[in-house]
Amino acid sequence: MTWHTDPLIGFDTETTGVDNGTDRIVTAAVVDGADVSTWFIDPGVEIPAAASAVHGITTERAQAEGVSPAEALPEIVRALTKAAEENVPVVAYRAGFDLTLLANELVRHGIPPVPWNDLRVIDPFILDKRCDKWRKGKRTLSAVCEHYDVLLTQAHSAAADATAAVSLARAIGHRYGQVARMNTAELHTAQIGWHADDAASLEAYLRRQGRDETVDRRWPLQL
Repeated sequence: MTWHTDPLIGFDTETTGVDNGTDRIVTAAVVDGADVSTWFIDPGVEIPAAASAVHGITTERAQAEGVSPAEALPEIVRALTKAAEENVPVVAYRAGFDLTLLANELVRHGIPPVPWNDLRVIDPFILDKRCDKWRKGKRTLSAVCEHYDVLLTQAHSAAADATAAVSLARAIGHRYGQVARMNTAELHTAQIGWHADDAASLEAYLRRQGRDETVDRRWPLQL
């Protein structure tokens, strides 16, 4: 028995954009086996058309149907805190985005944080890049799920994406013994280094292309 056969909790958000420092959560999901908790939030700002085109939620709908961040965010914190207390890993695809976004939302609304230092995180995006580094093609959640024969229905629904991320983590663990044999603390630490290596490699590539860009090496929180 290894982590990929043990309980895992999925987490995902849909947002107002792709900046985890300034954008806001519109929907979120925590998936614990058959127990799926979802939140539909009025972010308090306009949802750009480009974001609505991805997840299908407009500003008008969020204002009409969403709850306030002050109501939803503490419930998300409680769910993730429970995972930390029970030593159940949280799986999030490209976790650095979702968790950093959540952390910034909590600061923005004055809500006590998740006990981040106690949270074990598994990111299938990092695992896939480590285990199958030279594979050609996209590394979007949809593309990687297809590669590992993981079913993803209703992509860009937070609940569907969180569910697929868990299944994907299990599939990668099943296929690659080098990650399956690690305990969750070892795996969490290893991903910090793997992400930093990938970020440095991407930054070097961008520099060779004449693009003076910095790629954040921190994971899972970019704070």
